[in-house]
Amino acid sequence: MLEYQTLLRAYNPWWEPSEATFSGLPTFHRPIFDILMDDLKGIPQILSITGPRRIGKSTLLKQMIQRLLSVGVPPQKILYYSFDDPALIARGIHVDQFVEFIMENAKAEKERGITYLFFDEVQRLERWELYLKKYYDLNYPVRMVLSGSASSPIFKKSRESLLGRVKDYHLLPFSFREYLLYQYRENNAVLEELNKYYQFGKLIQGNLTGDPDAKPITPFKPFALTQLALINQLNDYLMKGGFPEVWSLPSWIAIQDYLYDNQVKKVIYEDLVLAAEFRKPELLKQFYISLLETPGQEVNVQSMAQDANIAASQIDKYLPLLEMTDLIYHVSKFRRKPLRVRKGHMKFYLVDMALRNAVLKLGESLLQDQKTLGLYAENLVFLALKKWRGTIQLDYYRERDAEVDFIIHVGPQIYVPVEVKYQNTINPDNFKGLKNFMKKNKRTPMGVVVTKDFYDWNPDEEILAIPLFFFLILFD
Repeated sequence: MLEYQTLLRAYNPWWEPSEATFSGLPTFHRPIFDILMDDLKGIPQILSITGPRRIGKSTLLKQMIQRLLSVGVPPQKILYYSFDDPALIARGIHVDQFVEFIMENAKAEKERGITYLFFDEVQRLERWELYLKKYYDLNYPVRMVLSGSASSPIFKKSRESLLGRVKDYHLLPFSFREYLLYQYRENNAVLEELNKYYQFGKLIQGNLTGDPDAKPITPFKPFALTQLALINQLNDYLMKGGFPEVWSLPSWIAIQDYLYDNQVKKVIYEDLVLAAEFRKPELLKQFYISLLETPGQEVNVQSMAQDANIAASQIDKYLPLLEMTDLIYHVSKFRRKPLRVRKGHMKFYLVDMALRNAVLKLGESLLQDQKTLGLYAENLVFLALKKWRGTIQLDYYRERDAEVDFIIHVGPQIYVPVEVKYQNTINPDNFKGLKNFMKKNKRTPMGVVVTKDFYDWNPDEEILAIPLFFFLILFD
C-alpha cells in the first residue's frame, strides 16, 4: 500500500500544494476545455481525449485538475496517473491490484464526495477497458477522464466495449481560429471581435443547412483586425502549423526537425510498428511522402501504387493505418447512390500543412508560390469542413463538364458545394462548377466559394464568397 502511495504522490503534487504545483502549465485554454468541464459536471460517462502525439492532451487533463481545485474540490479527491510510467515495470507492481487500490480508496471516501480520476496514456494499461467498465458498471463514486493515443488501434478497439459508457473528444492540432485566440490572448478587443466572427459563422451555417429559423445573411467585414494582419497571421500559421510546442522554437530548421521526429518518424517507426505489428515502416514512409507531394489532387489508387512501386494490396493496408494516426485523410468522389462501392479515385489531405513543410524541407519561399498556396488553402478548408458539426459526409465532385472541391452532405440528398479559389482575381468562370452542381442537384440551399480577398457577393446568385482567413474563423 505504501508503495502505491509513493508512486501516486509523485504525480499529484497538489496533495501537498506549493506555488510550484502548476508552474509551467499554460494559462491559455483551448475552446474544448470549457466543453470538457461542462461535461465533467453534467454527464455521467467516462470522458476520453484522443489525438496525435504532442497535441496537448496531458495539458488539458492538468488544466481540468487546476480548475477543479480552484472551485473548491479537495486536493485528496483528485488523482492523476500516467500509465507510461516506467516505475510500473521497474518495481514489479501488479497493475490490477494497483487499479483496485485506487478504486477502493475512492469507495472508502464516498461520504466525502466523488473522486476525480485522470488516467493519462491509458492504452499502456493492458485490458484497461475491462477495469474501467467494471468500476463504472458497479457505480463506484468516481468520475473518470482518460487520454490515449489516436495511433493505437488497441485503444480504438478497446473503446468499443465501452459503448454508451464513454464520450470521446478527438483533439487535433490548433485550428487557425485557435491560433489567433492564442496569439491575441491578452488583447480583449480582438478576442471579442473573434467571438463576433464565430457567432456570425453560426448564422451562415444555419443558412447553408437550410435551417428555416436562420436569419438572412448580411454583408459583414472584420474591423478590429485588419485584413493585412489576418493574412500575416495566416501565413505564419501555414508555415508553423497547429502544434503549439514548435511556435517558440528559434528557427525553421528546428521546427521542421521537431515535427518530422515527433509527428512522422515516431508515429511510423514506433507507434505503428508496436501497435499494429507493422513490419515494413520504410514502405509506409515512402507511401506517405508520395501523398505529401500532391495534397488535394485527385489520384488513382492503382496508378499511385505503380508509381510508388508498391502493391495495390499494400496500399489498401497503408491507408487505414495513416488515417488512424491522423497523418492523412481521404475524400471519395461524389456519387448520388451512397451504397455504391467507392474505389479508384480519391483525394488526400493532411492533418497539418506544417508536416509537409517539415518532411519536404520547405521554407518561407512557398508563400510566393501561388499554386502551392492554393493547395494549402484547399487543405485548410477541408480540415474546417471535416470538423464542422453540420457535415454528415464529405466528397468531391468531378464530371466531364465541371468539378467542385467539396460536396458537404448536410441532410438526406441535401448538399452544400464548396469551391476554393485562393487567387488574386475572381471571374464568373470560377463559379461554373458550383452552378453546374446546383443546377443538377436542386436540394442545394447555397454554394460557397472560398477566396483570397473579399468579393462582392450577390445574394441572388445563391453563392456565398468568403475569404479564406475569414472562412477559417467562421467554420471552426
